[in-house]
Amino acid sequence: MAAGERVMDERTAAAELQKMVNGFQVSQAICVAATLGIADHLKDGKRASGELAALTNTHPQALYRLLRALASVGVFHEAEDRFFSLTPVGSALRSDVQHSVAPWAILAGRPYFRRAWSDLLHSVSTGENAFRHAYGKGVWEYRAEHPEESVIFDRAMTAMSRGVAAAVIAAYDFRPFSVVMDVAGGQGALLAEILCRNPGQRGILFDQQQVVAKAGPVFDAAGVADRCDIVAGDFFVSVPEGADAIVLKWILHDWDDDTNTRILKTCRRAMRPEGKLLVLESILAPPNEGASAKFGDLNMLIMPGGQERTAEEFKLLLAASDFQVSNIVEAGPRISIIEAKPV
Repeated sequence: MAAGERVMDERTAAAELQKMVNGFQVSQAICVAATLGIADHLKDGKRASGELAALTNTHPQALYRLLRALASVGVFHEAEDRFFSLTPVGSALRSDVQHSVAPWAILAGRPYFRRAWSDLLHSVSTGENAFRHAYGKGVWEYRAEHPEESVIFDRAMTAMSRGVAAAVIAAYDFRPFSVVMDVAGGQGALLAEILCRNPGQRGILFDQQQVVAKAGPVFDAAGVADRCDIVAGDFFVSVPEGADAIVLKWILHDWDDDTNTRILKTCRRAMRPEGKLLVLESILAPPNEGASAKFGDLNMLIMPGGQERTAEEFKLLLAASDFQVSNIVEAGPRISIIEAKPV
């Protein structure tokens, strides 16, 4: 038996596995609570389930059943007379907190997302992308055809960026760079935070037109709009020149190696000789560790058709595009900063 492994009798092991099997029920219940904004209604104190039903236009008894189930797993706390309040875990479903999980919970509960995951067996059997098998097209095409889903996805990515921005900035010194460009940087949450912390710096946000069209308010709210250029384009074709540092956050895991080589070579052509490439990704842990990244890797297989990678795999990928890894900095449980220089 491996060191630290728990001794478990057969009945307890079966109960643990049953809990894992039923995990999708908890996930979907959290998604519904997030969609209804329950945590926002509870941020100022406890409320009765009937009052919450009136606020959310839901069926009183059905909502109570949802709330008591989530209270049983620690998302809410149920008091007498069907009053509910937030727990520390449930507070992460508030929309106004830095590490809000609500946008991701809503995304993960969308029917198209769940349907793709239900085709995991196809991916495991064939190595093919489950989403394309289920829908006959890639997930990016699907979202382009369903703008309402793109909005939900963009909100989830922005929330996740805000959640890791402070950790990234604490772990890595951006001060030496005069111009930082975030390639495929979404609505600019990470770049806005970098510019806030470095007053003399300028930024370039680069992404598709329909994405960067929503970035203005993010930079306005951060007070850095006058120091950031917002540029629309296609990173398979070209990216703007002039940056000392190019950031790629949660981009390479979306694609296979050949596609990533195209993206990286586009960045390489735009990079100054003394510039740095900063790849922000999860790094796969050794065997029996790092569940978050390894299940994230399954999500990449199922949804966009990409993969998470080990540190060695990142080094090989970057070397194939004329970059040399100079440092790897762990910024938190979900993200590391892989610093590379052009060669």
